Amino acid sequence: MSSIRFIHTADLHLDSPFKGITGLPAARLNELRNSTFAAFDRLIDYAVKTVPDFLVIVGDLYDGEDRSLRAQLKFQKGMERLHEAAIPVFITYGNHDHLGGSWTRFELPPNVHEFTEEIGEVKLSVRGQEIVLHGFSYPQRHVRQEMISGFPVATDREAIHIGLLHGSQAGNESHAVYSPFTLGELQSKRYDYWALGHIHERQQLSDSPPIIYPGNIQGRHRNEQGKKGFYEVELSKTHTELTFISTNVILFTSLNVSCASIRHANRLLETCREAIETFVSENGPSIINLEIRLDAETATLYDEVSDEIWLEGLRELLEGHEQFVWVQRLKAVNPSRENQTDNMLIGAVTAQMTNWTTDEWADVLGDLYTHIRASRYLDTQTAESFRSLQERSEKLLLQELASLK
Repeated sequence: MSSIRFIHTADLHLDSPFKGITGLPAARLNELRNSTFAAFDRLIDYAVKTVPDFLVIVGDLYDGEDRSLRAQLKFQKGMERLHEAAIPVFITYGNHDHLGGSWTRFELPPNVHEFTEEIGEVKLSVRGQEIVLHGFSYPQRHVRQEMISGFPVATDREAIHIGLLHGSQAGNESHAVYSPFTLGELQSKRYDYWALGHIHERQQLSDSPPIIYPGNIQGRHRNEQGKKGFYEVELSKTHTELTFISTNVILFTSLNVSCASIRHANRLLETCREAIETFVSENGPSIINLEIRLDAETATLYDEVSDEIWLEGLRELLEGHEQFVWVQRLKAVNPSRENQTDNMLIGAVTAQMTNWTTDEWADVLGDLYTHIRASRYLDTQTAESFRSLQERSEKLLLQELASLK
């Protein structure tokens, strides 16, 4: 049997407003707001250049149910380019761009198939290989009920079956739960590939069959870090090859810089600037959450002014950089100070225990020693056993504090 090659993308969120990004100069803010369009252009450019057999977009093409005129125009022009390249496109709409919204409608070219609110299927043939795509679009924003039970089981084992589902795995609380499913339910349909959408982090939930979230094509805030893009999929009945193609125009990321042993403000700022410029030269335009590591003496220098003033000075040093770069947040970490705080906290607790009388220890442990089953396994209370309990309590506190960092 021949293999097919297609593009799997989702969560374009065209015309995202990028809420929560503050302080950017006007020109940079405009560049950021255009980044979803630029990422979409990269997707279309790649498709036109490589000419896949088809393309699937699994929900949230638009950022809002009103589908801005600007976003629809951009999308329509992209579909026209794919039409000219004879590339079919199959679309489902998700919770952000559901069918119940209100918008000024654009006519899409004939190469585009839009799934309705009813679970349906589309058949096509590629080089003699029959392909069946199954999917549906959200009729309204909140589709809380499971929809997977309505997808038919694949009975034709000669055809390649692909499921399109915009939703979340049951029990996953990282996103709002829409159209929930379990891996067992997807696997029971006997499809050859599940093209998912809704979760903005790239994930492969299963190998057999491949159950894939491609993530979104452009990060939109500090919690959507790392490279974003889509998957190019080569698929047959016996083989799957996934190739991730990056499209993000601006990268959201976190960067850690050591500023230990620095004794002057200008050197601290220059150290941060050099690290940021090196990162940007290797990874491209970025919005950065910066964490700087200090020692005790550098912390004294840093504490002479506020975080905001350090951040303002660093931003000024980066002004005019040839590539887009913006430090969104700055956090200073002083391990010695954290350890001092930990020691003070633990010291206060252990000091309290040191002053407990035998009667107070007996009161604290009373429930345990009077338990009908547990008491038979416990040694008699002594001053030595109380000291041992105090030492063990101190170790447990240290472990708990370390786990919270």
